Amino acid sequence: MSGFRPVRIGIQVQPQHADYPEIRRAVAAAEEAGADVVFNWDHFFPLYGEPDGLHFECWTMLGAWAEATSRVEIGALVTCNGYRNPELLADMARTVDHISGGRLILGLGAGWFQRDYDEYGYEFGTPGSRLADLERSLPRIESRWAALNPAPLRDIPVLIGGGGERKTLRYTARHADIWHGFGDVATITRKSAILDEWCVGEGRDPAAIERSTGVQPGTGPDELGPALRGAGVSLITIGLTGPRYDLSAARDWLAWRDEVNSAGEVTGAVSNS
Repeated sequence: MSGFRPVRIGIQVQPQHADYPEIRRAVAAAEEAGADVVFNWDHFFPLYGEPDGLHFECWTMLGAWAEATSRVEIGALVTCNGYRNPELLADMARTVDHISGGRLILGLGAGWFQRDYDEYGYEFGTPGSRLADLERSLPRIESRWAALNPAPLRDIPVLIGGGGERKTLRYTARHADIWHGFGDVATITRKSAILDEWCVGEGRDPAAIERSTGVQPGTGPDELGPALRGAGVSLITIGLTGPRYDLSAARDWLAWRDEVNSAGEVTGAVSNS
């Protein structure tokens, strides 16, 4: 590797099992602690714990976060492509981008949680059909951004989550600014190399796509941080759930970020090949 991007730390405030005032407090605490990004997720029911527990909707919440914060980037990790018309989603993202002063990241994925689809009346389809829908949506979102008046305040970064080697990584190479991968370090490393190959095929510099992953709150930076850096990951997100959002693990990662970045490790964009 020729160098590293600066480390960035995200905190995912999962909108489950908590009243909204507690979610709002967690977002404020994450910004005050120095997080680079605060994410939620795009589901209609809790993903774990009590399946019918407290839960809130993603994009109305992002609009509130845009007003309630002043520095952190915000976004969904990730938006389900199938829940909204892509032109509408583009306009929603542009609007939140303006409300936030240009701090939105548009995270996108093909979708997977069948209960969301069934209870809200969306066609679940197959993994292949959902990926095909994502492929069709991405250029439509880009075209709508180009047509909107006013335009977004910046080129809204697109994050694509997933690891499908034949389709998802190809769409990422073509359209995304950030790839969010899942799995252990070896898996992230292998799939990142495949993304590099797709970038070459699409005529993009692999270093143009930031590499991202999530860690569990019980995993500390001393245990995993150097390995993730070695894999080219620069955006690391800690997922937190209600009813009380404990930021102690996130603060450990934030302190590690500051140490790494101030040590002079940052020498420019990373080549992930």
